[in-house]
Amino acid sequence: MLGFVLRVELDWVQWVSIILLSLFGLIWLVQLIQWLMLHSKLMGYNRPEVVVNYRPVSVIVCAKNEEDNLVKFLPLVLNQQYDEFEVVVVNDCSYDNTGEILEEFAKKHPHLRIVTIKEDENYRHGKKFAVMCGIKGAKYEHLIFTDADCFPNSTNWVREVMTNYNDASTEIVLGYGGFEKKKGFANKLIRFDALTIALNYFYAALKGKAYMGVGRNLSYKKSLFFKHKGFASHYFIDSGDDDLFVNESATRHNTKIELKPDSFTYSIPKPSFKDWFYQKRRHITTYPHYQPESKRRLFWVAFFQYGFWFLFLPVVCLGGAFAYVALGCWFLRLLVKYILFARVFQKFNEKDLLPLLFIYEVILLFTYPAIRISNTFMKKNAWKS
Repeated sequence: MLGFVLRVELDWVQWVSIILLSLFGLIWLVQLIQWLMLHSKLMGYNRPEVVVNYRPVSVIVCAKNEEDNLVKFLPLVLNQQYDEFEVVVVNDCSYDNTGEILEEFAKKHPHLRIVTIKEDENYRHGKKFAVMCGIKGAKYEHLIFTDADCFPNSTNWVREVMTNYNDASTEIVLGYGGFEKKKGFANKLIRFDALTIALNYFYAALKGKAYMGVGRNLSYKKSLFFKHKGFASHYFIDSGDDDLFVNESATRHNTKIELKPDSFTYSIPKPSFKDWFYQKRRHITTYPHYQPESKRRLFWVAFFQYGFWFLFLPVVCLGGAFAYVALGCWFLRLLVKYILFARVFQKFNEKDLLPLLFIYEVILLFTYPAIRISNTFMKKNAWKS
């Protein structure tokens, strides 16, 4: 009788071990397939070279106490090599020298237009109000957005973005907005996070399921903005002037991506992990307001990402052949990821992020839940933070 009980218990343990290993193997396989699909889509994408139809365009920049950044970066926007464009800078209640600096620029650059928002003690507004003022102040149908702390990678930035509008169906163009390379581990982590987010939304757009873009490098038509009543459906949320608008306006046929290096923009990153953490707290509040299909897609991406690590440790702890299989899968996963992402990172001029790829991934796995928990208990921060 005792031998029967032991045999049953042993069989039960074996079955649990087999189930854990099977789930682990399934998640491992799905992740490899996801990476292969992402890699092949992005590396195989090349926008056809076409004769540029120089449609006039308005570049919109919102600035709130950005005197130093405007001095450094606004000339790079104003001096774009493009036939007909204007730069609309929204001075959003700045109390530094932003206004005076813009006036000086306007004397030398007639295509610079200034929209000034005065402080109202009875009404607090976020960045969306500033963006709306910029859009209403723009005189052209095609719009390109960037931030005051951003700079284009070349004088052909506007041209590369606008080339996508040669297709009459295009209403949205998603660009890559990276962060400037600086010394330190925090800088690399911030850049890795921005790049992985970009890879996901570029891949989704190529599949006809665009769900977001970033305001550091985003373009759409003014008529599309008013067709969807601007930010009306999510104006009450501090963030989301970029991703929430794209999420509700993008379709299978009206969205394109631009991956030419000349089209990239770069922003000044937060100087420390702590500062970046607080910035991410605001950004992440938009997710609950995504379309259901977008939330399902992101859920499954996160599910397989976390599922691998949640099952990896228990399977390793089973010991014996189970542990060897799990460690072998982990090593192969790491090897495949390095091989595939080496080319993708090179395409985005981010090759220096590759050596610590594994470390960044693990840190972010802990960081995002921490951000969500902190948002539950801590006060929201404003758009400029």
